[in-house]
Amino acid sequence: MLPVLVALLVILPISPWNSLPRQGEPSVTLNQEPSLTGTPIPFISIQSPKPGQALQGRQEIIGSLQIPDFGSAELLFAYADDPTNTWFLIQEYSQPITSTILAEWDTTLITDGTYTLRLVVARADGSQIEERVTGLRVRNYTPIETDTPTPITPTVAPASLKTTTPIPTSTPKPPTATPLPPNPAEVTPGKLGQAIAKGTLGVFGLFALLALYGMLRRRLS
Repeated sequence: MLPVLVALLVILPISPWNSLPRQGEPSVTLNQEPSLTGTPIPFISIQSPKPGQALQGRQEIIGSLQIPDFGSAELLFAYADDPTNTWFLIQEYSQPITSTILAEWDTTLITDGTYTLRLVVARADGSQIEERVTGLRVRNYTPIETDTPTPITPTVAPASLKTTTPIPTSTPKPPTATPLPPNPAEVTPGKLGQAIAKGTLGVFGLFALLALYGMLRRRLS
């Protein structure tokens, strides 16, 4: 009998009966998560394309229309700088769409330029919510601009500058003409006058001699 009582004392602490609540204690359910019965938060989005993206050809527009009181929705586009604020329809929706392709936009049907996408959802109560993607660059017929990063100007510590001595430059001078030596055969006006005077005296002397000779000859004859 004693061994049976000892066995009962060992088994009772781990018996499922020990897990039952005592009288007056509240019951607790373990490992049970509370159920969420709240109203889903309205959510619309356009995940692609991104603002400022360049588009060519047929562009998939990926987004979400998760609205509990969904009435209808429209996906539209407009010129970015259109003063008339005119929107063109891409596609209409009669039921919510969650994380999928909202539409396929054929950008070849419009001119190149900058555009804005707009997703408008009308609720059952008549209110509206919208999502926009701006700066979309359609470039089917013109080159796509590349994003130019802002140049980083490096800071350079001023280095010690060496003073260079300028090399003297020679100023060219015009050549000086060397005077020619006097020509011994050159007849100067003074020498010419002297020659004429000597020639004249010689002629007169010759005539005087001839006259003297004639006189002597007549006397001798």
